[in-house]
Amino acid sequence: MDFNVKKLASDAGVFFSRAMQFTEEKLGQAEKTELDAHFENLLARADCTKNWTEKILRQTEVLLQPNPSARVEEFLYEKLDRKVPSRVTNGELLAQYMTEAANDFGPGTPYGKTLIKVGETQRRLGAAERDFIHSASINFLTPLRNFLEGDWRTISKERRILQNCRLDLDACKARLKKAKAAEAKAALWSDEVEKAEHELRLTQTEFDRQAEVTRLLLEGISSTHVNHLRCLHEFVESQTNYYAQCYQYMLDLQKQLGSSKGEIFSGTFVGNAESASPPPAATSPPAVAAATLPAVPTIPVVPTIAGVPNTVAESVLNPNEVKPPASGTRKARVLYDYEAADSTELALLADEMITVYSLPGMDPDWLIGERGNQKGKVPVTYLELLS
Repeated sequence: MDFNVKKLASDAGVFFSRAMQFTEEKLGQAEKTELDAHFENLLARADCTKNWTEKILRQTEVLLQPNPSARVEEFLYEKLDRKVPSRVTNGELLAQYMTEAANDFGPGTPYGKTLIKVGETQRRLGAAERDFIHSASINFLTPLRNFLEGDWRTISKERRILQNCRLDLDACKARLKKAKAAEAKAALWSDEVEKAEHELRLTQTEFDRQAEVTRLLLEGISSTHVNHLRCLHEFVESQTNYYAQCYQYMLDLQKQLGSSKGEIFSGTFVGNAESASPPPAATSPPAVAAATLPAVPTIPVVPTIAGVPNTVAESVLNPNEVKPPASGTRKARVLYDYEAADSTELALLADEMITVYSLPGMDPDWLIGERGNQKGKVPVTYLELLS
């Protein structure tokens, strides 16, 4: 018990000495040991790394999980060291609603069929989002969180120890200075001076040792940057794969809806064209074709209109039989591989050059592409049009 009281008294004395030294420094009444410029730069770099890592971590969490309540729930599960329960993504929930609606409306109806197709795509999008969130959490968020909760806490602890060592060192310097001043007045060697010098040597040694430990930890920030750079590349790779999957899923869906649109709407368009605005007898067939073909929703769906020769529709349905216009052709570079869905389309290889042009009444999302003797429809989204 006596030992504990002495230790408590000693700790209280050290704390009081540090508080006095810190207060006098703030008031400009005591000298302060300054760290070298390189050490100060390391401290500033570490603080900058910590601040920006926190901001990037928090905003990435918002990106991956916009719902704040869900983020709080995940945080609590993580602190309790329990597995976060699986949560249905918005895309998967939308897919479920669309599928149930299709069953109620009738899966054999045009609306029901389309709901099922779109719902299946939404389910795939939701699954891709789930995989992306899981990959980003492991490869990007976890390393950032480990730095803040591990390495940075160690650095902060050693910096606090270094600060205390510096305060002890400066307090010893102040005591030695006072002892020497008293010795000069007394004109004799004082035991206080010898004691102050001994304490100064001890505190200087402790300060130098702690400064070296802290310096090594601060220099390790460079390795942290390298590790975070690798994690950032993995995050970008995961995000790229996610958006590429989503893009491909939507292209597939667009192709499915485009092929079924003619089956669903072709009769409706023909009926409207014939009943609402029948072509006058004096109007020539080419004029009728020019006036009616732009209303066609997509290629190759072309409604048959009374009085219009079948050769006009066939020229649109069979790109191999059409001739390129005298002017208006352009060169295009293929961005991605594309597999032709039928004989009217042209298969593409990435980075190849083809000639493209449009025909009257074509869907704006498609062009006619030529490669040597081959000809067919190509999607605009797969091309980079050149001047």
